[in-house]
Amino acid sequence: MSKLRVFNTVSLDGYFTDAKGDMSWAHKHDPEWMEFVSSNASSGGGVTFLFGRVTYDMMKGYWPSVAAQQNDPVVAKAMNETPKVVFSRTLDTASWQNTRLVKGDIAAEVQKMKSGSGPDLLIMGSGTIVSQLTAAHLIDEYQLVVTPVVLGAGR
Repeated sequence: MSKLRVFNTVSLDGYFTDAKGDMSWAHKHDPEWMEFVSSNASSGGGVTFLFGRVTYDMMKGYWPSVAAQQNDPVVAKAMNETPKVVFSRTLDTASWQNTRLVKGDIAAEVQKMKSGSGPDLLIMGSGTIVSQLTAAHLIDEYQLVVTPVVLGAGR
């Protein structure tokens, strides 16, 4: 049986985005953080990424790019090669390599994926998906990176 993990960054006061929906505060990384990310990416992992449409569009806009290949080649390779599922009612196709589009019931699909013999599942970002799957009691583990910034408002 597969496990479902959430890996997200939050502010000291528990926010996922600031009051304007911006997350740039969470992407100011030091060398220790970059080493951690590269180490995780190069370890193989054996996971399937799950994304909502907004996070999928953001990730798809960066990781296949030349900039990603130059700036973070190990992470870019892992992000592009790892199987992905995007949950969306508005997308007609999922064009990022190794991505499957699911338009139906998110909780039912995740329950089916968890009960199979496939790899573990990992959500990065995708706050709406996390909320829905939390309400359905389908998340097995939360990994939260607390960034030392106080936002005061947001999601």
